[in-house]
Parts: sequence; structure tokens; C-alpha cells
Amino acid sequence: MATLSTTAPHCEIASRTDPGRVRSANEDAVRFDANLGLAILADGMGGYAAGEVASRMAVDEIFDELASALPHLHAEPVSPDRAGLHEDMRFAAARANSSIIAAARREPDYEGMGSTLVIAVLMHDRMTVAHLGDSRCYRWRAGVLEQVTRDHCWVDEQIAMGALSVDAILDTRYRNIVTRALGIEDEIDLEVHDHEALVGDIFLLCSDGLTDMLDDAAIAAHLAVARPLGETASLLVDAANEAGGRDNVSAVLVQVGTPQSPGWAARLVRRLQGG
Repeated sequence: MATLSTTAPHCEIASRTDPGRVRSANEDAVRFDANLGLAILADGMGGYAAGEVASRMAVDEIFDELASALPHLHAEPVSPDRAGLHEDMRFAAARANSSIIAAARREPDYEGMGSTLVIAVLMHDRMTVAHLGDSRCYRWRAGVLEQVTRDHCWVDEQIAMGALSVDAILDTRYRNIVTRALGIEDEIDLEVHDHEALVGDIFLLCSDGLTDMLDDAAIAAHLAVARPLGETASLLVDAANEAGGRDNVSAVLVQVGTPQSPGWAARLVRRLQGG
């Protein structure tokens, strides 16, 4: 069980991750840095303790890659074009994917391990969200909760094609079959989109341990109450556990504040370059 938070002038980030009430190990992993406007969540799967390995590899490798790139991107003039950020996110995720696959090939206990993924990067007036699998991102704004990611899972894709019966939708065997994840294929198809970010917006990154236990109305009810961000993250996880806690459960909350002056990023880049 962990509750962490960091604050910077442009955003506040708080998180809570917990094994839940059924599983002894926690295969979720989170990492974030409010100074960079960066949050990452991964939900591991497969093998003896291998899910925990895969998710930790994912968040650490992606964090390191983006932590190196983001100061340079933040120092650039404000532009609606996020192509450079999209490229860096795809590169970071691809490297993590390759590392997870390589580790699984080296270690028999890790065979079949993988991880879902959701990344959020706040830059100026946009939140760029990338994801694989069924870990989600929501945006809470002015009393309205909106899911901004689309689950990469077999059930949702079949529903979209009109090819799934109601009985199959209700069958728990099919509900958590993901169609995209790190560590499964040599190539990944990371879905990346930009979303408007206004001062006061709260973005929620979460594993399916939260959304399997709480519906959108229950999540919204917690976000509707004004309280410290870390307390809200803890209450969301507690509510998922009280509802059964059948899986590991993690929540990362990113609240948008007043944007920083771009000067801080330029100073950080100069320090990194030894200037």
C-alpha cells in the first residue's frame, strides 16, 4: 500500500496503489513527476511474479526516456502540434516492449509476461494520453466525468463490430481479454491522443482493479467532493476494496493548475547540457 504526491506550479499529482483483498502481490506500478507533468501507470500480467516485473520495467523505462525528452519539449514555443511528444512516447513504449520481451526470453519464469499501460503528459494547455490495454484515463471537469481512452479488449472490439451476444458480454471469462499490451508482440500499436486541459481539470489514470469494482457514477461521486488530491486517490482505492477488491487497484490523479513560465524548462535544459 502506498500513497504519494508531488506538486508543481502547473499541476499536482497524487497516487495510491494497493494489492486489493484477494491477491498477495501487487502487479500494478505507477511513477510520476509533477515538475515534468508526467504520470505513468502499468498493470502487469503473466507468470510467477512476472506481472510485477513487467509493470515495473514498463514504468521505469518509459519514465527515464520521457524524463530526458520532456524538458526540451517544454522549452520549445507553445504549439498545437504535439508530433514530437507523440514520437517520444511511442519510442519510449517501444523500448519498454522490447525490454520486456527480451527479459521473458531470458528467464523461463517470466514467459508470457506483459503489461497494460497508460501515460499522461501535461504540456501547456493539452494533456497527451497514450495507452495499451484496459488501464484507463478519465477527465473530470465541471461535474462531468469523461473516459478519454478506449479499452483495447476483446469484448469492446466485438461489441463495436456488433458481433457479440449479451450472454458473452456478461461472461466473466471474456471481460478482461486485452488485445494490446506490452510484451506480447514485437511491434506495438500505442494509441495516442491530445485532450484539452483547463485549470481545475482532474485526470484519473487507473488500473482495471478500480473500474471493475466501481462504475463511473461511483468514481464521479468521489471526484465531486472537494478534498486534498491524495485523500481522493486513497478514498477511490478504499472504495474499490470495500466493493470486493478482487484485483490490484491503482489510481493516479493529475490536477491541472496555472501553467508555469516556459523559462523553467529552458533553465533545466541548460543544466542538463552543462551550461
